[in-house]
Amino acid sequence: MKLRPFFTLSLASLSLGLGLAPSAASAASFVNGLALSGDLLDLSGGTSVNNGRAGYFSDIYYDRNRNEWWGLSDRGPGGGTLDYATRAQRFTLDVDANTGAISNFKIVQTVVFGSGGNALNGIAPNPGSTLGLAHDPEGIVVLPKTGNLLVSDEYGPSVREFTRSGELVRTYTTPANLIPRNAGTGTPNFAGDTGNTAGKRTNRGFEGLAVSPDGNYAYAVLQSAMLDEGGGSGSINRIVKFDTSTGLAVGQYAYAMKRSSQGQGVSALVAINDHEFFVLERNNRGVGIGAELATADKEVYRIDLTGATDVTGINLATAAAGSYTKVSKSAPVIDLDANTLAQLGGKSPEKWEGLAIGPKLNNGSYLILAGTDNDYSVTQNGTGTQFDVYLRFTDADPYAGSIQCPLGQTTGCTGPLSSVPGDGSYRLLPGVLHAYTVTAAELGAFQAPVPEPTTWGLMGAGLLGMAAYRRRRHA
Repeated sequence: MKLRPFFTLSLASLSLGLGLAPSAASAASFVNGLALSGDLLDLSGGTSVNNGRAGYFSDIYYDRNRNEWWGLSDRGPGGGTLDYATRAQRFTLDVDANTGAISNFKIVQTVVFGSGGNALNGIAPNPGSTLGLAHDPEGIVVLPKTGNLLVSDEYGPSVREFTRSGELVRTYTTPANLIPRNAGTGTPNFAGDTGNTAGKRTNRGFEGLAVSPDGNYAYAVLQSAMLDEGGGSGSINRIVKFDTSTGLAVGQYAYAMKRSSQGQGVSALVAINDHEFFVLERNNRGVGIGAELATADKEVYRIDLTGATDVTGINLATAAAGSYTKVSKSAPVIDLDANTLAQLGGKSPEKWEGLAIGPKLNNGSYLILAGTDNDYSVTQNGTGTQFDVYLRFTDADPYAGSIQCPLGQTTGCTGPLSSVPGDGSYRLLPGVLHAYTVTAAELGAFQAPVPEPTTWGLMGAGLLGMAAYRRRRHA
């Protein structure tokens, strides 16, 4: 028997199942994984890397009310220099209802994010107090009350609500202390860290996104510490709680990462219930585009906001020791590096960024799906010229011996070879999905999102129709 869920790359569905308190954690069981082609095209109609190549898993979300999967890609292959129409992918995935094994990934819908007829693009914002159309999506969930898409953005950092066709509905109000700015003058600057002394760091804005089961609150987590709270040396960052009815922040909580070095950061946040979450935390080591191949370290933790201090008005760098309580955090519940795929030479990918709680299986356990961001398997030089990156995963360090080719070509390349051999030994970096299962007991107090009113209405109409049909047959 196969379940055919669709896919949403939201961080809200990342709740990895475990039912123990954060102080005691159980591990999920690895089932299998998929390596998805690096040159797959989405359904936007584009035919090149910069307007049609599928971007994989900055986040994943499972909408269990519709049995849909969503996947989110980030600002595009240009590293913030290209006018790339940002988008999300809805996809299907066969799930074995007995084992949780996954197969047959297929994109079935591409949603482009836009406002007033203009696509929100991946171009990094100019210095100033407004973001304009700049958008770097990193987390996604489906709001249970409306079915709309809620997306977190790294540039602002922002949280934006879209219709299911991708039209901007509204932007939540970002707390003032998170906006990148010069602390002395208060002047915002979204373009980069130059001149900024407070607020979020460049490319370290909202990464993970989750929504409470009742849909009343959304939770967005910064990737790492803010400029005025340790910057690159800081290990404590913030989870922001938003009221979804007003779009206003109603709380902030301190989260302690494993380390501050090795590019450590939070990549995903998934709601288990209204106070417990799964957090995906990773360093920047592993098989990837330009990453150092050394000591990959990507783990999923269970956290609990119960008893944590609202640190809205507290500077986490200057606050006295013991003056606030951080969110409680379990031991690792999933080691994403513990199981690897033969297609990657048994090596761990660098950028694990997507996580979701999937459908319930026949034995009562739940599927947990984790995914990687493959950066479109593209790199660029200092002048902005882009190249496809081909890797041989049997090499000790695939990137060190990689071949860089003009976009869409396999000749005229640089590296150990001037062309990509036709024997398949070199391939574009794939997107990776891992399937895990977790028992209902381990998942614990999991609360599924409440269906939107229209869904309840349709269910009620269906039940009434069945009752009327039975009455007619009986008569």
